[in-house]
Amino acid sequence: MPLEGPSMGRFRAAVCTALRLTAALLLSVAAPCHAVEEADQPISIEANRMVSQENKNSVVFIGKVDARQGNLTIRADEMTVFYTEKKEGKEPGKENQPTSQVEKLICTNNVKITQGDWLGVGDRMDYFAKERKAVLSGNAKAWQGQNMVSGKTIVYYLDEKRSVVEPDATTNGRVRAVIHPDSKKKP
Repeated sequence: MPLEGPSMGRFRAAVCTALRLTAALLLSVAAPCHAVEEADQPISIEANRMVSQENKNSVVFIGKVDARQGNLTIRADEMTVFYTEKKEGKEPGKENQPTSQVEKLICTNNVKITQGDWLGVGDRMDYFAKERKAVLSGNAKAWQGQNMVSGKTIVYYLDEKRSVVEPDATTNGRVRAVIHPDSKKKP
């Protein structure tokens, strides 16, 4: 007998909200970084578990999280998407329909972001949608080709395509970069 009723409807709504939020997040992270045609590619998210927390406006993906779109991949042990809901009334027939806007994304433990030959790793990644910046922290390192930078945190400003690496106290307050002269790309 199929499960129906109010609780099943809320579950379906929560799953749809989680998927829309994650899709919006990946599109917003990916859009300035790769070709326009990749933004139209499907988004695939796998995890051992998903928990929708509507009262906290968040969705948590737990256990071997793997999110992909085109050549962008985000992996972590846990990914939490925080969002705000607002009522839209601009289109006829969709008055007061709730829409979700991603505010922030937090990935923790074994965070790995790859896109083409760019790779970023850290213990944690915070993505701030309004500022369009990603912050890798805890053993933060980034590679492009053979070139590497490391520090306590790496802040990447997506729209400006620039990064700021902050020093780690364990390296006497200094950042580290290894640049191979024959490499044509900078980290």
